[in-house]
Amino acid sequence: MEALKAEIATVIQNFLPELNRQHPLPNHFLRTLHALQICRTETMGGRVEHCEHCGHEQIVYNSCRNRHCPKCGNIDRERWLAEREADLLPVNYLHMVFTIPDKLNPLFLHHQVDCYNILFRMVNQSMSGFAANPEFLDARIGYTAILHTWGQNLQYHPHLHLVVPAGGITRNNKWKPSKGDGSFLFPVDQLSSVFRAKMVEALRDYVRAEQIKTDPGMLNSLFEKEWVLYAKPPFAGPKQVLSYLGRYTHRVAISNNRILQVDNNRVTFSWRDYHQDYRQIITTIHGTEFLKRFSLHILPPGFTRIRHYGFLSSAAKTQALVALREYFFLPPRSEYIKITWQAMAQDRMGIEVQCCKKCGHLMQIIRIIPDCFHRPIRAPACSVLC
Repeated sequence: MEALKAEIATVIQNFLPELNRQHPLPNHFLRTLHALQICRTETMGGRVEHCEHCGHEQIVYNSCRNRHCPKCGNIDRERWLAEREADLLPVNYLHMVFTIPDKLNPLFLHHQVDCYNILFRMVNQSMSGFAANPEFLDARIGYTAILHTWGQNLQYHPHLHLVVPAGGITRNNKWKPSKGDGSFLFPVDQLSSVFRAKMVEALRDYVRAEQIKTDPGMLNSLFEKEWVLYAKPPFAGPKQVLSYLGRYTHRVAISNNRILQVDNNRVTFSWRDYHQDYRQIITTIHGTEFLKRFSLHILPPGFTRIRHYGFLSSAAKTQALVALREYFFLPPRSEYIKITWQAMAQDRMGIEVQCCKKCGHLMQIIRIIPDCFHRPIRAPACSVLC
């Protein structure tokens, strides 16, 4: 049995027709999978580069720039992180994870936009409510929330990752650290119970308003078990916060380096089991099943999966951060200046772009390769690194 190149584009090429025959996919799924399949291929167009020093030539094809693509996103991630650096404060930061029970998966899968928005909203109501309570903080908090829909084995598993400064802004614009000098935010068991009650009530209202057919006892049964809410120890410092954000904000469901083998029928991939102390497991499944799991994590078009709340929201951030920078005696926030992708790659990733792989000299673009979509030829966009 022939072994093929192990990457998501090959999986799509070999198993999408069969999967779409068995389970017809929505148009935005097909558009996304097509973009991932042709990423960095001749179909996308590109450029021919020539080294005048040694004569070496190379072809560089353009990227699809789709947010679900495992080959893309590096430059977008670094640009996003560069903008976030200016917002960091000299305080502890905490990592929290809000997860819903598996019983809600069918409802979330069939009503993704509404259910994801409810999840974001109820998490925010729970967090801001606890922060306003004098027993816990009595201040306004701010945080970044990131939606993930997958587990390591690609099964559907919606949850929110939160990065939270350990404290908040008081009414007189002073910083108030959370308990334990920022090592503890809110009691997890109480926060989990409140979050569960708010989610169930909101979902009941939604099901009733939209006249969605569900098992009448399903929502009531959600109170039978405690919901999973993780509150992890504080990060070691601002660099660790940015490192975490870099791993999580622009992550896709699976990277190509976890796809170990693709043959004519099956896909073999690695994953880590959190229930077994992160032990690495190698799994082989049929290619259509793998692609079906991957497709579950294609977000609805235009859906915002990274959101900022409280004093880090776009409406409040400017005024709040000015007050906090004065409080911490930090210099005024410098305006972020958007730089080219070449400079971003060199300054933040240490990668010399358009350098000859043979001698290290600068490569010159000698020809633009048009794409197959008959679009006007433009200046080359980022390719290898995007």
